[in-house]
Amino acid sequence: MSSIMKPSQHGPLVEVRDLAKSFDVSAPWLNRAVERKRKQFVHAVDGVSFQVERGKTLALVGESGCGKSTVARLLVGLYAPTAGQVMFDGQGIAQTLKGAGASALRRRMQMIFQDPYASLNPRWKVLDIVAEPLTEHGLITNAADLKARVGELLMSVGLAAADMTKFPHQFSGGQRQRISIARALATQPEFLVCDEPTSALDVSVQAQVLNIMKDLQRKLGLTYLFISHNLAVVRHVSDNVGVMYLGRLVELADKATLFAADSRATRHPYTRMLLDAIPDIQMSGRARTPVQGEVPNPLNPPSGCSFHPRCPLANDRCKSERPALLSLRGVQIACHAAQEDRL
Repeated sequence: MSSIMKPSQHGPLVEVRDLAKSFDVSAPWLNRAVERKRKQFVHAVDGVSFQVERGKTLALVGESGCGKSTVARLLVGLYAPTAGQVMFDGQGIAQTLKGAGASALRRRMQMIFQDPYASLNPRWKVLDIVAEPLTEHGLITNAADLKARVGELLMSVGLAAADMTKFPHQFSGGQRQRISIARALATQPEFLVCDEPTSALDVSVQAQVLNIMKDLQRKLGLTYLFISHNLAVVRHVSDNVGVMYLGRLVELADKATLFAADSRATRHPYTRMLLDAIPDIQMSGRARTPVQGEVPNPLNPPSGCSFHPRCPLANDRCKSERPALLSLRGVQIACHAAQEDRL
């Protein structure tokens, strides 16, 4: 039996090392030959490194197109990395998924997708949807036991056991996402990758789903990677926050530090812009800087720091030299202005 079956209690559960993923977006070969064009690649993820501690939640935030969802798919093995590696409980997942331990690893990590309308098979009843991981992995074969287990899973996410006889179209968006969570929990995983699981839901329903996820984390000791573009949601669910921009991590900090009112001096200018975009419910009158510009074309990223065309603090060094992610006053930050104390 593979060693991936034996959970360790030491070190981070997930460790990502210099992860990179490029996609070939070139025109067909004949078009390139006629027009004398080279191949084109999008560097969706470009040298990302982080750790996720056991029982904790790391949130990755950033605008659309920054590579968050690509990281999510790399972590569960849906994409193969171009470079770097993902370590799960001390084992490289790329090697494990090619060997005898693949099934055991897949039981220990699951994914909740963004769109509850697209991630559930409309032709299947809820019983078949939630039971699929159990039958696929051979965990339960008896029909009566399978129904009992599906009923337990549905009740754990706030639905009724009787709901297993219904089809997905008979549920609201929030209820469908609860079904997705129940399906993800079927194999009793330790690690859940949540790719914007509430972005398609109304605000009031978002809160219900997030509270269920927090309760399940406390009861079951789950570890989450939570992908979101909404910092208000991230503040509610995360322990640590990574800020991504154009495929790279530009800041990594614990939640308390990132959201503290007195920590503006250590924040990356992009992080400041994201925070300033959150509505000021308290009407505090604090200075706010609206998010300027747009994310550059990933086919032709800027030189140096990729954020410099939108940054009010950019200088010549920012335009020519790419900053490394370095520790500074309790946070990891990739910013020349921060490292030169110009913030």
